Amino acid sequence: MDTTLADPQTEPSAPATRVRAVEGGQEHRLRAEGGAASLLRSPLGAVVARPWFDRFATWLLARWFFPLSRLWAAARSAEGSVERFYEAVPLAPIPAKRSRLMKALAKFETARASVNALEAEWRRVFFGDEEVGGDYLVAVESARRDRRTAYNATRRHFLFLARRKGVPPIHFDVPTPEAVEAIHGPYVADPKAAFTPPDPMPPVAVSRRVPAHVGSQYWLRFPSPSERTNDIVYVRVHEPEGVENPPTLIFGHGICVEFDHWHGLIDEVEAMCALGIRVVRPEAPWHGRRVLPGQFGGEQLIGTSPLGMLDMFTAALREWSVLMDWCRRTTTGPVAMGGSSLGALITQLAAGRSRDWPTHLQPDALFLITHCGKHEDAALRGRLAHIWGIAAAAEAKGWTTELMSRYHTLLDPTGEPAVAPENIVTVLGRRDNVTPYDSGKAIIDRWRIPQENRFIWNRGHFSVPLTLMRDHRPLLRFKEILDRLS
Repeated sequence: MDTTLADPQTEPSAPATRVRAVEGGQEHRLRAEGGAASLLRSPLGAVVARPWFDRFATWLLARWFFPLSRLWAAARSAEGSVERFYEAVPLAPIPAKRSRLMKALAKFETARASVNALEAEWRRVFFGDEEVGGDYLVAVESARRDRRTAYNATRRHFLFLARRKGVPPIHFDVPTPEAVEAIHGPYVADPKAAFTPPDPMPPVAVSRRVPAHVGSQYWLRFPSPSERTNDIVYVRVHEPEGVENPPTLIFGHGICVEFDHWHGLIDEVEAMCALGIRVVRPEAPWHGRRVLPGQFGGEQLIGTSPLGMLDMFTAALREWSVLMDWCRRTTTGPVAMGGSSLGALITQLAAGRSRDWPTHLQPDALFLITHCGKHEDAALRGRLAHIWGIAAAAEAKGWTTELMSRYHTLLDPTGEPAVAPENIVTVLGRRDNVTPYDSGKAIIDRWRIPQENRFIWNRGHFSVPLTLMRDHRPLLRFKEILDRLS
């Protein structure tokens, strides 16, 4: 039967199911993440990581985060101009709020100037030719995260506008079916061509490294093989300490999640690194350093759907093939793919499409969290899709359900994955309505994933990762698989 998380009184205790991160023994290390992550590891986390949190998180996203993010993105376009700000939202001007808005835009620009200066210095010291002391590297990285978190948090300065009706959660610029057909139509007839790895592989630059709370961290960067993104891919690497040829997990993040630019985000990468796993974390197209002007992280993907979805997935798979190649060249240990939500959907697609890739680019194992089996189940039927209004925006541009399905099926995992079922670990929530549970259950049944590799909890999309912070059974099972493959 499925491994189901029981009621609170029968859940396993935290010490029996958690991996403890080692404390940094050196004076100058990147500090451990605090905030929400620390709270969830405390006894109070057992109260928070429950299904009620999914309802709260959905309300918070719909009512505050997405409207505030749209206002914040408009500020990126406005460059201090009130008129350009309202035009970019778009929102009818509110004369009575002009003075307050001018102050908010001024605070935003101050934060932006600071974060841009730190980012430029960060790139110089981590990727430049000049030798830099280790203490200064730690200081610059710490300051960069501090400033970037503060910059992202300037969303709060627009709270007085987010309360008003008419602020959209997403700025839509949906292309017509004819425009999408011209770009991606040929791939429907020849899906293999949509996901072909680059040949030759682009050069991958490796940054200087810094000691972290667990292990060390450094970054990779390389030009995206996709002409549709035509930008630079940035990747954060978490390296375990004292492990020769470590197993590696390429781990994708969720939509609108910018792990390298906020403090205290909820994930278990430190726990994976403490287990001796090297974790390679790429920034997905249009997230983090790859966000387009006048947008927030992930907005391009949503606002131009289905084109954004097609562009993102075709780019991401090519980028992950580059990372697979780099991983194979830097360790003899097994290399796996995984992710949460959007990252899990990328992983599923790569697991199937990589059957057509050279053998060394195929993953050895998969680690999937909150995923579903059909792309359109998340893109059209999922709760966030309803909040964003994707279906209505697409319909206004001439899209029908049948037309959308023509392209969504291109992004579905087809056939058997390039990974044996016994090497796949899955974590699903029975109450997940973002990447719907029934769709996720269907794909793991079709792939014949063994029961001992299934962790199906009485949780929703947002409470699953919260529970994973306290219950490390899936991580430990995944580590057993990597050990067996080593």
